[in-house]
Amino acid sequence: MDMVLVEELIAACASLHRRVSPRQIIGVRMGLHGGELLGIEVPQSGKRLFTVAESDGSWVDGLTLATNCSIGHRNLRIEDLGKIAATFVNSHTGKSVRLAPRTDARERARLYAQTEKGNWQSQIVGYKSMPDGELFDVQAVEILTSVSAYLSRPGAKAICAECGEEVINEREVCRDGQVYCRTCAGAGYYRLLPGSADDRFRHSDQIPAPTGRGAGRGNNRRQPK
Repeated sequence: MDMVLVEELIAACASLHRRVSPRQIIGVRMGLHGGELLGIEVPQSGKRLFTVAESDGSWVDGLTLATNCSIGHRNLRIEDLGKIAATFVNSHTGKSVRLAPRTDARERARLYAQTEKGNWQSQIVGYKSMPDGELFDVQAVEILTSVSAYLSRPGAKAICAECGEEVINEREVCRDGQVYCRTCAGAGYYRLLPGSADDRFRHSDQIPAPTGRGAGRGNNRRQPK
């Protein structure tokens, strides 16, 4: 383990936040070890390494800095399972490995930071220096969605038959011979409120909470005006 690189990446991650945290260190260490297990030098200069993170948060900043996988580069995906864990894929070979902190990582960290009194600081010190095998559980896995499906094809786009908005990266849904975006197909995260958005924002400082039947459902079906 290159401790100089670890310290540099941790410092860069801490600069994005108010302070360094144990989870940021976990993200840095996880990204470096994931690349090492797949034989990919990280932080990478290309896009050979593809990463799926199982939650968001500051630890993903550490993961991003360690791997150079990012949302903008389209080689980092968030599958929000609420876990501090990630799967790393060698997009050239298809080989995949999943890393998660060991369930006893916090306790083990104290062995490497015996002069520290608080849990927070002992985890910071311990996570920096612990061997990878004591910090992470490693599983050989196969991702259920291929990297090529995640990435789609350059220029792939469709027009939703209901809302008329463009859908990129082959994320459309085909139903009864029509093409829909996932929101209009009933898998969205919001619903339209009746009336004009311009009027709502012009005459009110607050958007009224949805009420009535279907409130909170994520669909984009056109509502009567």
